[in-house]
Amino acid sequence: MSQKVMLTAAVTGAGDTVSKNPNVPVTPKEIAESAIASAKAGATVAHVHARDPETGGISHNIDHYREIVDRIRESETDVIINITSGGGGDFIPSLDTPAAGGDGTDIQTPAERHEPVGELLPEMCTLDCGSTNFGNMIYMSPTDWLREQAKLVQDSGVKPELECFDTGHVRFANQLVKEGLVDGDPMYQFCLGIPWGAEADVETISYMKSRIPENAHWSAFGIGRMQLPMVTQAAILGGNVRVGLEDNIYLKKGVLASNESLVEQAVKQLHSNNIEVMTPAEAREAYNLRK
Repeated sequence: MSQKVMLTAAVTGAGDTVSKNPNVPVTPKEIAESAIASAKAGATVAHVHARDPETGGISHNIDHYREIVDRIRESETDVIINITSGGGGDFIPSLDTPAAGGDGTDIQTPAERHEPVGELLPEMCTLDCGSTNFGNMIYMSPTDWLREQAKLVQDSGVKPELECFDTGHVRFANQLVKEGLVDGDPMYQFCLGIPWGAEADVETISYMKSRIPENAHWSAFGIGRMQLPMVTQAAILGGNVRVGLEDNIYLKKGVLASNESLVEQAVKQLHSNNIEVMTPAEAREAYNLRK
């Protein structure tokens, strides 16, 4: 097996999945344990959000993030930690208060979004590279805010993963690189199949891949039923891959997944195509990550 890929487990996210699958981790302890279990199953990276232990909803509480990160770091299982910096971008339109947004609107400043990354200094973090329609919600990341966030990430020494939910996001990610706001070889993540962003198919991956710099690395994932098919397609096309309960709660039709079962299935698919998964140590060296 000569080809190796980095496999990310996105273990919880912030979506309304807790009531749909009891395996979705909620408390900091559960999230950390799921990240560790995913690493033992073969994941290179654990991508983490924090949730409110009482409600299961999104949490921006730095103490929740700190407990997750501390528990992972104190474990005997090595895994690269990737913290989201995309919290606090939800704008839900309301006819009654169109300027302020309706119930559920949750907007943070760039500095607030960066706080868990800047304080806990993981090896990687995500950086969502544009606004998008997300179902009936608008995820808001204005360009000047993103420049500010990119600079904060750069100053922290954390490696950003440039999240692209549509082709215009690739263009702006390229602009961040051009402006010198991303150090080293950039890392792109093609986020596919989200309503209403880029399609989850080979043609979209190929196009987005063709638009990034020659020295860039890339990864791609699909959501829902397209998650596992996109693992194989992205890897065959030369990219890194991602699975996890943030993006998909089923192992197959009618069978609820756990994070480790999704990782195990991804590893199995990769091996069937003579593709190996990088260890955390190999990925740190390949992508110049600061431990």
